[in-house]
This record gives sequence, C-alpha cells and structure tokens, in this order.
Amino acid sequence: MIFIAVRFTVRPQYQDQWLDRVSDFTAATRAEPGNLFFEWSVDAADPHLFVLLEAFASREAGAAHVNSDHFKTAMGWMPDVVAKTPDLINVETEEQGWSRMAEVTPRR
Repeated sequence: MIFIAVRFTVRPQYQDQWLDRVSDFTAATRAEPGNLFFEWSVDAADPHLFVLLEAFASREAGAAHVNSDHFKTAMGWMPDVVAKTPDLINVETEEQGWSRMAEVTPRR
C-alpha cells in the first residue's frame, strides 16, 4: 500500500470553500480501482489547515492516480488557493488499509 498524508494550508478567503472545491476530485479519486481511502479533515487548532489521508493498493494505482485527468485538473487550480506549498508524507507499507488500535477499545 502507498500511504500519503498531505497538509494543505489554504488562503483565508478560500477556507470555507475548500471542501466544496475538492469534492469532484475527492469523488473521482475514491472511484479509482486502486484507491483504498481518500479522507479530508480540518486541523482543530488551525481552520486554514486541511489534512488529506490517502492510500492506494499499489505503486501502479498511485501512478494511475497522479496521471488521471481529475488529478491534473486539481493540480491546475490548487496553486491559486493554497497559501504555501503543501507538506507531504509518502510511504510504502505491506499493510492494505487501517489496523485496529490496541490501546483503546470500547468499554461495555
């Protein structure tokens, strides 16, 4: 699995629009055959910081994503909306999705 975490700092005037702006990109990516997940969140301490967690089943699936029309379209408009270059973590792991956290389980 290719696991990617990206932090997007959005210009203040686009903060309330960001999730709407990425909605088509998100839907198209989630529909890709090799996509395992593609999830957005907002940083609790900074409402201009959006975090994307995404995973692809293989290198080939990740390459197909980066070469897709919806990826190219998003990369075309994002520079006008972000306040700085996004931060990224990209790792390859043998896992194929989320594992369960051992330290926390629901009480009965």
